[in-house]
Amino acid sequence: MAGSKDRQSGRKRRGFVQTGSLLTKQIRKTGERRGFAETRLLTQWTEIAGAEIAAMARPLKVTYAREGFGATLVLLCNGASAPEVEMQIPVIRERVNACYGFNAISRVRLTQTAPAGFAEAQAPFEAPPKSPPDPRLCAQAEAQAADIEDTNLREALVKLGANVLSRRDTKS
Repeated sequence: MAGSKDRQSGRKRRGFVQTGSLLTKQIRKTGERRGFAETRLLTQWTEIAGAEIAAMARPLKVTYAREGFGATLVLLCNGASAPEVEMQIPVIRERVNACYGFNAISRVRLTQTAPAGFAEAQAPFEAPPKSPPDPRLCAQAEAQAADIEDTNLREALVKLGANVLSRRDTKS
């Protein structure tokens, strides 16, 4: 929609608008209705909780206590994996609080359901498969991070670099 006016600022925009930016307000409003002040918790659940936990559980809602500090995160999981998820609750709470940047979540509660979720044809618990990154971009990112001595930091920077480079590659 080249040349259309931006309603908020009144100035003209150039080029097309990203689809995600058109839905940002609606997604935030829906997320806040379920208590998710941080939408990253929903959109990047696999990265926050880890692939293993994300395959077994997903966030359902966040409830806040009337008095005091700390919220309760309600996770949806199937009955077979509930005991395993329950053992991982301290790890989940720590990772979610790292996402918020402070100790927002004090309790994690599990809700068990069928493997397909509350409704038929709902998305399964397994995380979507990721396409492997371009080896050329990975090699470029590894070359840039080669001087880093800490292996964990170097691996994280290589992963980040490959993601950034792949996004730049798609825009050209």
